[in-house]
This record gives sequence, structure tokens and C-alpha cells, in this order.
Amino acid sequence: MVKEADIEYGLVGKLQDLKYTYRQDIRDRKALELNFRQKFEALNRVKLTDAEFDKLLNEIINPDVFKASNHLRKRNTFIREDDTPLHYTLVNIKDWCKNDFEVINQLRMNTQNSNHRYDVILLINGVPVVQIELKTLEISPNRAMQQIVDYKNDIGNGYANSLMCFMQLFIVSNKTRTFYFSNNNNKHFAFNADEQFLPVYTLAKEDNSKINHLDDFTDKFLAKCTLGEMISRYMVLVETEQKILVMRPYQIYAVKAIVDCIEQDRGNGYIWHTTGSGKTLTSFKASTLLKDNDAIEKCLFVVDRKDLDRQTREEFNKFQEGSVEENTNTKTLVRRMLSTDYADKVIVTTIQKLGLALDTKNDKNYIEHLEPLKDKRVVFIFDECHRSQFGENHKAIVEFFPKAQLFGFTGTPIFEENATYKTIEGETASYKTTEDVFQKELHAYTITNAIEDKNVLRFHIDYFNIKGQQDLKSLSHKMAVIDAILKKHDKATHYKRFNAILATSSISDAIEYYHLFKQNQREYAEINPDYRPLQIACVFSPPAEGNTDVKQLQEDLPQEKADNEIEPNIKKAALKTIIADYNTQYNTNHRIADFDLYYQDVQQRIKDQKYTNKDYAHKNKIDVLIVVDMLLTGFDSKYLNTLYVDKNLKYHGLIQAYSRTNRVINDTKPYGNILVFRDQEEEVNKAMIRFSGAKIEKAKEIWLVEAAPKVIEKYKEAVEQLTKFMEAKGLACSPSEVNNLKGDEARAGFINAFKEVQRYKTQLDQYTDLNDTQTETIEVLLPNEDLRSFKSVYLDTAKSLQAAQAKGGDQAPEDVQQLDFEYVLFSSAIIDYDYIIGLIATFTQDKPSKNKMTREELINLLSSSANLMEEREDIIAYINSLKVGFGLDEKDIRKGYQKFKDDKAAKEIQTIADKQGITALSLNAFIDEILNRMIFDGEKLTDLLEPLDLGWKDRSIKEKDLMEDLVPLLNKLAQGREIAGLNAYE
Repeated sequence: MVKEADIEYGLVGKLQDLKYTYRQDIRDRKALELNFRQKFEALNRVKLTDAEFDKLLNEIINPDVFKASNHLRKRNTFIREDDTPLHYTLVNIKDWCKNDFEVINQLRMNTQNSNHRYDVILLINGVPVVQIELKTLEISPNRAMQQIVDYKNDIGNGYANSLMCFMQLFIVSNKTRTFYFSNNNNKHFAFNADEQFLPVYTLAKEDNSKINHLDDFTDKFLAKCTLGEMISRYMVLVETEQKILVMRPYQIYAVKAIVDCIEQDRGNGYIWHTTGSGKTLTSFKASTLLKDNDAIEKCLFVVDRKDLDRQTREEFNKFQEGSVEENTNTKTLVRRMLSTDYADKVIVTTIQKLGLALDTKNDKNYIEHLEPLKDKRVVFIFDECHRSQFGENHKAIVEFFPKAQLFGFTGTPIFEENATYKTIEGETASYKTTEDVFQKELHAYTITNAIEDKNVLRFHIDYFNIKGQQDLKSLSHKMAVIDAILKKHDKATHYKRFNAILATSSISDAIEYYHLFKQNQREYAEINPDYRPLQIACVFSPPAEGNTDVKQLQEDLPQEKADNEIEPNIKKAALKTIIADYNTQYNTNHRIADFDLYYQDVQQRIKDQKYTNKDYAHKNKIDVLIVVDMLLTGFDSKYLNTLYVDKNLKYHGLIQAYSRTNRVINDTKPYGNILVFRDQEEEVNKAMIRFSGAKIEKAKEIWLVEAAPKVIEKYKEAVEQLTKFMEAKGLACSPSEVNNLKGDEARAGFINAFKEVQRYKTQLDQYTDLNDTQTETIEVLLPNEDLRSFKSVYLDTAKSLQAAQAKGGDQAPEDVQQLDFEYVLFSSAIIDYDYIIGLIATFTQDKPSKNKMTREELINLLSSSANLMEEREDIIAYINSLKVGFGLDEKDIRKGYQKFKDDKAAKEIQTIADKQGITALSLNAFIDEILNRMIFDGEKLTDLLEPLDLGWKDRSIKEKDLMEDLVPLLNKLAQGREIAGLNAYE
């Protein structure tokens, strides 16, 4: 095996070939700061006194990496000893290529609390900006990142209190596989059992082929000017989230293609970047780079739906606060187009508003006001470059702005074969191709590329053959669809961890489905008292009746627009009823007259699925949303995973609709679930062939998850491997035998073996097309009770090994060092707070219920899920304190459990106070202040211990002793929220 030292030696040599200066002399903090001082003074043409340099370090070193990153990119001011200001930069921000690029290795960052060593660090003008960690093992990127996260969170690591605070990028490589990701504050730089995985990237060429080998990566990514450009131009600081993003390779290539096309005045072009690939960030970066191009008068970012206008504006402002403002009407748009303010150079608007501004028949004469712009170079970037843009509006833009350049982003281009397709049943609409309008493709990143990169998910498509149902409009067809949904929904959505959309073919169908769902669920509840109804909502546009907002909305809703022309009053009355039901259900007060507010609320409730039921009760969410055209394009929610389809879809309409389900979260969402209630398999195949550019078998291999029999076979193999592992250790393959494994390496082997079992089981749990035989096979392979017990043992073993990992560090056995526990696989969607409270309430009842469990079954169920790991001991203790037969309801249980926790916390606080010789009253006040502000204040800790009248040395020992007792309690009381400043004591 190649040694890590050999990889490091080769990398340093490679960087020297790229003209980096190797500074073998920089091996500690003092040398690092001396080098920075020399570079700083040379760049800013100044000579600082020692006191001034110390003051400078004190001002620029910031534990907040977001603030430090801003500082790195800006011109700053420093007050010298003689009170004169020094305007300075840390690096040459005008031309990053002209900075000094150096490489150092084996830096030891000696601080009061630690002695960390770093493999390779790249310096730009003496500032550490890239850290490269090298490994010899085939490690998972998640585990590599976890190691860096742990390292970064160690006390006194240097990232918070030295020049290391300016670190921008981390690179991890074992020579054959190389990954990179951006630095961030802890909020965006952590792992947990829900979904906080850092975005990790692999470098790619323009054709999206991967660059994995460290040597190739170094040539392509770490060339001096390339790295300088990456940090200065292609990292985005998201102000509102205080988050640092690094753009993906395909995003950078697209931005460069647009900028080059404009600089060389080479006409129009389009970017084919699939849905879910981050088109908004790409277009934002292209727009902001154009702000500094003096040859460009204006850059208009054009969207084709009112809701997208708002969504895109919010996205832009998220990347840079205040970068775009809302132009609520055409008059405002015209004013901003004529403005010479730098802030007005980039404008977000809708195609409809732009069309009104350029309409020669408009009595407002906006077009006359725009005459001064007629011969100026104006750039138009279209968010989705088909549909509305192909009509009169597009023609008006081209005619009025002869020097304009048009750039379009699309996830699903219009080709010749899908230029004419059915959008309304029984009618057809023809469009030009994307190439006809935008001339040439500048860069492509297709859904195939995105699936291969794991930026979006594959699909699981379940075609339902509803026998004897020839009439798709019939009541019996709809009843069969509803019956299938009610039976399949829990499985499809991972027991309501996710939610779903039902796409219908007309407003009339949507209305009928809505009322049938209500009726069927009432009947289900009558038969089964334990049945919990799905939260059903419905949205479609009302008749426009002169309402400009609705008219604009319907430009992209052809089916709804046509439907509303037939019996509009009936449709309007039905929508009023639906909104009234919604108001009752969610305690809102929406009206059809303010339809847009209702529409926004519906979208938000779909997105609110991201919150656990403990944080946001299930009653506030939507399980199934019934739609016609709405939300089938342009709507993103990671927690939407299922699409029920009872309408005919084709080509890009089909891909757009299916792509609502395939946003990546973690392994609890292995694919997007599509349940089709029409004969659509041929159309699906055509769409996959067209948008993958591959033959159908290859396209299916890329786009679709494996069929259930194949996954069952893999599950069987994983169970067999677990059995072989246990038998090789002389033990039966039984949960109770896991505790008899000798040594951490053996327990690590169990973790790796059982994790694969759970991975395939998680996938199978969401397959909606398993037959009875397959379900029985899965149960026989590993009975549910055994599986649950194995999961419980896994979690206990994982917690033990995680502690060994943290304690042993580099000295821990290699098998333990490299473990990635993937708790998310054990995060049950069923076993959430509401579910457990409900089961506990049922447990206390005398009356029989099929949901009733024994005390032991309840505890076993709770122990098998990672969801409530932090509270598990408290809940189990509370369950053990209850008596059967007292008939408590859920409200009583919640109150009782909260009182139980409060009493337990009060006892713990009293115990700590007695041990430390302070009053429980003062300790309670100290804790309350921390939890109210979610900030740990070291000065308050000093105040707390002041009555003890200790010397500094004894006080230091007392503080450490107190915090050892207090940190676990504070973390428990914070319930997963981060307490700023507390990690210094963890």
C-alpha cells in the first residue's frame, strides 16, 4: 500500500511544478504569522510596528468563518498607532493571479488546548485558504468529511483563533479518489441523523467526465490562477443564511460560456441544466459578473410565472441581500430599466410584464419611454427558455432590442420530436425548438449526468393496471385510484415522512377527486377507529374574470385556462368550498379574491414537511395535494417524494412533473416515487430516450431504480453476509449475540455488515409494487422483530464505537477510524414524537386496540430508531413510571412527560449545584439565560462562581469540573439546537 507520506511528497512536488513556492520552514503558528506579516506589508506598501501587527491579527482573526471570508474578499480599514487609517486588503483582490502562492506541510498548530497537525495547506499571500487531507484507505466521502468536521470542532484547533479562520476549501484524497467542499460555520458544517450532510464535490471536465486522480485534480483545480478564480469568482457567500457555497463544475462552465459569449458578442445561446441542478445560482452568478461589464447596459432575468418571479427574486436575494427588488407592475419595471443606478443593472421580471412594456398597442405607451434603450446592449437571461417565450413576447423583444443577447436555461429543451405535444386533452399546441430561438447549446448537464453525480435521485415507477377500467373519467376509475392511494401512501411516503402530489387531467377531475377523498376517508374511519386520515388539499387557478394576476398565472397553465372557460361559475364555487375547508382545517382565512395568498400558503405547507412532527405538528401539513397544472413545474421541495399520476403526460411535461420528486436529502429518500394510473409506459420510455440520448435499456438503467426482485436478492446477500460474519466469530446470527463480539474491530465489522442490511431494507420499505410472495420472502429473511432488535443493538454499538473513535483519534484501530455510522438509515419515519405519544396513551388504556403494545414492545420499538436517541432514556423511564388502566389521553401524556423531564432536570441541577457548592437558584438562572439566548457566555460563568471566592487557578479547575457536569444537561435541554460558544467546553 502506498504510504500517506509518499502521497504527500508527490503532491508537494506537483504543486512546485505549478510554480507554488514550497515553504518547508513554515511548520508552526509563529512562522505562519511571520510569513503573513511579510506578505501583508509588501502588498499594502506599509511597515507595521509589532504592536500594530498584533492589533491587526486581533482584528482580522474571527471564529466566524463567514465574516472572515467576507474580510478576505474586501478592502478593509485599520487604525494605526498614530490614529491614521490604513486601507488594506489581505490579498490582491483585483487580480488574484498576482498573489504569492505557497505550499506548506505538516503544520503544527500549537494552542492552549491542542497540538493539531495538518497534512498540506495552500497559502495565498500568506493566508491559509485550502487544506488538503490525504488518506491511504478507500474511505467514504461522508467519513472523510466527518473527520474534518470533528477536527475542526476540537477545542483550540486553530480555525477559530488563528489565521486558519480564513480557510475556504477542504480537499480529501487517497490519490485515486479526490473530493472537495467549502468551509462553513458549524450550523452548515455538521452531520446528524436527519439530513445535515455537507455537499461534497468531484471535479469534472466540461463534458461532465470525472477527474478523480489527485495528480489530474491538482493540474486542473490547483493551478494558481484557477484556484484564485475559484475562490474570488465561483464561491458564493449567502448573506441571509451566513453560508458559503462553492459552485459545482458544470455551473462554472455554464457561467463562463455565457460571459465569453457576451464578451465576444457571439449571439444567443442556451444552457441545458436539468431540473434540480441549481440553475438559479448559476444564473445569479452570470448576472452578477455582468454587472461589471461596462459594455452591457442592462441584464434582465426573465421568468414566465408570477410565483416563479417571487421565488426567483427570493433566491437571488438569498445569495446577496437586496440584489434585486420586486417590480410589482410594468411601470416600475420601465423605471428600473431606464435607471442608471448600479443597483438597477440586474432586474428580475416576468415575461408577461416585459411583454406589456413592449406592447405597441398598450395605451400606457411604455415602449416610447424605452426608446433610449433601443440600440443599447441588453442581456436577457430566461429562467425556463420555452413556453411563453416562444410567442409574441419573444418576437417583440427581438424586434425592439436589435443588439440584445438572449440566453436561456432549461432542464428540458424543446426538440423537433417534442415541439408539438398534447398539453390539453383533445387539442395540440406547436412550439419552435429551443435551438430555433436560442441558436446554440452552450453547456449541457442532463438529468443523466445529475443522477450519475447523485445530485438528483432515480425514479421508481409503479404502473397500476386497474382492470376493466376503460373510461378514465368514470367514478369507478377514480374510486380505484383513491383506494390504491390510501393503501399505498404510507409505504410510498415512508410513513408520511414525505408528502405527495396527485396530478389530475382537468379541474373537474380535481374537484371530484377532492370530494371523493373526503367521502372515502370518512368511510375508512367508520370501519377502523385507529385510522388517521390523510391531510388532503387541492389547488387550481380560478376563472380569471379580468384579474391580471390570475391571467399571468394561467399563461403557463393551459389546461386550467381552457377548463375555466367552461362553466366558470361552477368551478369558482367549487374552489370557494375547497378554500373554506382549508381555512377550517388549518385555521386560516384565505379568500378566492386573494387567490395568490392561498396558493403561497399551500406551497409553504408542502415545504413544511421538512419539520418533524415534534417541531411542527402533522395537523399543520399536507399529505396529498391535488393539482391540475400547478406545481408540476418550477416547484422544489426536498420532502416531496411521491407523484400520483392520473393524467396524460409527454416528453418535457412528463420529465418536469416527475422531477418534482427527485431532490436529494439522504438515504431515507432513495428515489422519487411515481405511481401511474394510466397507460403511460410508452410515453415514459420516449421521454427517457429523448432526454438521456441513450437507447431505452441504457436509459432505464440510468433513470430507474432496480426492480424489486433484484433489490430483494441484494437484501438476501446482505443478510447472508451478516450471518457469515457472526458465524466466523463463533456466534449465532442473533441480536443478543452481538454483545458477545470481542473487541472494537469485531464490533466495527458488525456495524459495516448490518448497515448494508438496513440500506436495502430502507429501499424495499418504499417499494409500492411488492406482491404478497415478495413481502413474505423479505419477512422470512429477517423477521421484523429480529430486525428491530438488531437495529436497537446497532445503535447502542454505534454510540459506543463513536465514543472510541473520538477518544482514540489517529490511535484508534483503522477499522474504527473509518467507520461511517449513517444513523440516517435508522431514522424511522414512523417512530416520531407524535407516534410514540399516541402509543403511550393507548398503552395506558383498558380498552383493546390493534395498536396497543406491551411495555416491553414499546421500549423495543423506541430503541430501534435513531430519531429520538437523545431522549430515548427519558422516554423509557417515563414509560416505566406509568401504570396500565389509568386511561390517559395524548394531552395528558404530553403534559405528564414534560413534567417528568422538568422534575428530572431540576433534580440534576440540584445535584450539580450541591456538588459544586453553589445554589440551585443561581445555577437555574444561569441555565435559563443560556437557553433563552442560545449563547454560552464565559463571563457569566465567572459570575456564577464568584461567591466561592476562588483564586484563578482553583477557579479554572472548578469551571472545568462544573462544565463536565453541565454540558450534557445543556445539550439535552437545548433539544438539538446549537448553543453558540459551548463547543469550547465539549
